[in-house]
Amino acid sequence: MTRLPRIPALLALALLALAACREDSASAPPAPVTMTAEAVGHYCQMNLLEHPGPKAQVHLDGMPWPLFFSQVRDAVAYQRMPEQSHLISALYVSDMGADGAHWDSPGADNWIAAAGAHFVTGAAVEGGMGAPELVPFASREAAQAFAQEHGGTVQALADIPDSAVLAPVTFDEDIGSDDDADFNDRLRALSRELEG
Repeated sequence: MTRLPRIPALLALALLALAACREDSASAPPAPVTMTAEAVGHYCQMNLLEHPGPKAQVHLDGMPWPLFFSQVRDAVAYQRMPEQSHLISALYVSDMGADGAHWDSPGADNWIAAAGAHFVTGAAVEGGMGAPELVPFASREAAQAFAQEHGGTVQALADIPDSAVLAPVTFDEDIGSDDDADFNDRLRALSRELEG
């Protein structure tokens, strides 16, 4: 019978501790990143500091830098889209109740985990890209005070309906039926021109 060499007990304990440490670091979500002038919106590719309202950052498993979003609504939509390809390891949002945070300057480091935030949905406010916004707060009381002033309902992330983030948004300046007819006429004329 062949005997395996004995591993000293101290070395075995060190290997177990290292394995446990790796598991802990793999399960711990990444920390939020400071929003700087280099941060651009994932969808719009515009500088976040140039747009009002709360922001969000989504950390993807295996990616070194987060995706930033000009609106919290867009980050939640991204999280819920079935086409989203990477595992999300963390989702952070601006705490609009933090000291110094206001609509025109929501703050660069006042990030809170979206899962524990209190969101005001349906408020009479527009986010950085002009769409309705989900307004996040660390404190339920601050969220309720905002809802009293601007309307809306206080909800947890899990309670926000998909229709609040995935439904299309209609803007006042969107093309109307008169513009549709003009567009179709110009498209037909261009098609005839290309065929002829």
